Amino acid sequence: MRKAVILGPRRAAIVEVPDPRPVEDWALVKVHITPMCTEYKAFVAGQPVEYLGHEAVGEVVAVAQPGLAAVGDRVVVMPLYPDGRCPLCTSGDYIHCEHPLDFEALTGSREGSATYAQYLLKPSWLLPRIPDGVSYEHASLALCALGPSFGALDAMGVDAFDTVLITGVGPVGLGAVVNARYRGARVIVAEANPYRVERARSLGADFVVDPFQDDALTRIRDLTDGAGVDKALDCAGVVAAQRLCIDAARRRGQVAFVGECSDELSIRVSPDMIRKGLTVRGSWHYNLALYPKVMQVIQRFPDIEGLISHVLPMSQIQEAFEISASQRCAKILLKPWE
Repeated sequence: MRKAVILGPRRAAIVEVPDPRPVEDWALVKVHITPMCTEYKAFVAGQPVEYLGHEAVGEVVAVAQPGLAAVGDRVVVMPLYPDGRCPLCTSGDYIHCEHPLDFEALTGSREGSATYAQYLLKPSWLLPRIPDGVSYEHASLALCALGPSFGALDAMGVDAFDTVLITGVGPVGLGAVVNARYRGARVIVAEANPYRVERARSLGADFVVDPFQDDALTRIRDLTDGAGVDKALDCAGVVAAQRLCIDAARRRGQVAFVGECSDELSIRVSPDMIRKGLTVRGSWHYNLALYPKVMQVIQRFPDIEGLISHVLPMSQIQEAFEISASQRCAKILLKPWE
């Protein structure tokens, strides 16, 4: 099969590798769409990567033994390789599993673990079916385009009575705009990138604030009659944006972080947490039981196509990475067989 790899600084290529083979209750999935995510960071940094990606949708073409997925099923491929047996997995919160499977030990090779490829392997319980009438392109949005923010907004109970601040509207943040608007919330976006600002407005953002302006917090408070936002969601993954979420939230408000960040955020326990009464949480993905509701957003949101900016053949992987690194894009979808 063919797959994409990163060779070095801003250099990507397509290589040939052996086809993977299913084992136990795993299924072999022919990948129809691979959404691009944060892999461009390794591309820019020059970090060679042989096994790229964590998002995919496709068709089950082989199984080792009967399981939850059958040949011919159109499926969304959920991320990671959790054990499927621990309390977190059985409750649907598999994303937090502390005992991930050893892919190579189970299959005899690492081939089949990457999603920037024509085939992949996945335990059948992590392959929910795509509803009839939903295209592969749209179904792929059930992963990182909509997934992180859906889980966070659901946990915070966002509804039509809320004003929500979203910091950072790259592909994940744009998905947050869609999820918040679908729930009926009033949406304030903190973003300076002109492309992303325009895209967020087209998807329904009510107000945009430039986070680099000194009066950003004042403007947010002015838009909420001085109280602050009911809920805040950071999708930027930078400390300044996380701090803005905490400062902009009203008393007894809620804040969630979905943007990955390894830098240290300073939280002052008394003024930020105790006296303000904030609830602050981290959110990675959504509980597997929420998958039908994520699909409902995809099926019913009037401009779900607005989350997709480019659909490219995987043979153009170099161009795809350049576009992704430019940050002038929403979700980029690759077609591995073209």
